[in-house]
Amino acid sequence: MKFILIFLILAFAIVAPLIWTTDYWHHLMVLAAIYAIVALGLNFTLGLTGQLSLAQAAFWGIGAYTSALLTVRHELSFWIGLPAAAAVSALFGILLGFPSFKLSGHYLAMTTIGFGIIVRLVLQNETDLTGGADGIAGIPAPTLLGFDIDDNRKFYYFALGFLILLSIVALRVQHSRAGRAFQAIRENEMAASATGVNINRYKLIAFMFSALYAGIAGSLYAHSAGYISPDTFSFDQSVIFLVMLVLGGSGSVYGTLLGAILITFLPEWLRFLKSYYMAVYGAGVLLMMIFLPTGMWGLLEMIHERIIGKPVEVIPPLDRPGEPRKAELSVGAKK
Repeated sequence: MKFILIFLILAFAIVAPLIWTTDYWHHLMVLAAIYAIVALGLNFTLGLTGQLSLAQAAFWGIGAYTSALLTVRHELSFWIGLPAAAAVSALFGILLGFPSFKLSGHYLAMTTIGFGIIVRLVLQNETDLTGGADGIAGIPAPTLLGFDIDDNRKFYYFALGFLILLSIVALRVQHSRAGRAFQAIRENEMAASATGVNINRYKLIAFMFSALYAGIAGSLYAHSAGYISPDTFSFDQSVIFLVMLVLGGSGSVYGTLLGAILITFLPEWLRFLKSYYMAVYGAGVLLMMIFLPTGMWGLLEMIHERIIGKPVEVIPPLDRPGEPRKAELSVGAKK
């Protein structure tokens, strides 16, 4: 059933631009794909490894500015700017991963918040390098096999291809030896260390993957928008990425994608409420996070397991580090 649902979602994603044909909706679809890539990166640190990072928007901004500077100032190809953005962001991710050796929980969160603020101040004040508050304009559209990807509909399919590829990589990593090490660290660092897991090494790898994904998404965003400025990569955006992950289902690739899509489109679906829509939007997100601790994908899995009559293990996404988790049975399952 899960594979059927995934196939239907993928088919819908392919035909969606043919259903909603306006450029504005195509723009939202591009943003949803890019945000999903950023949230997938955050899933490596928070969802799998249990490290609370609020620097995802900073990595996203580093990737965007790296690609923009290379293509605008140095007139290099997008296909050089993209891997450069991923590499530079990954390097900063490794550097930020070192404090995670000694910090965890809200202490690590405060450190990552500080990093994000520093990055935004640099982007805003280093006018010779970044253009300051004016940002960088004239970022060229990418080309693929000689074709310019110069409108939102084309760019949506372009970004969707990256999203599918990076989702497959994330799934492979999650079910690999490294993925099992990530989850062991999330469950109990002391127990993981006792079984031979190199805690520091895998924390660095998690931060590297998180920043690398954000860097790729930053490059895609810069070349889709054609203009970037420091205001886009603020702390508020990091919080939105966190909400996407937790609301969709922390620790799940499918849940992360679902959360990114939901948070991107939900404000637009509530526009008919006019001045009240932000209040309803915030209250709705808050209630969903309270009453759906496993996220939307966790709810779908529990419904599926209830239908087939088998118990499902539910792992709340924001348990305290080091605290062993207990499996819960779905409603209707026999204890």
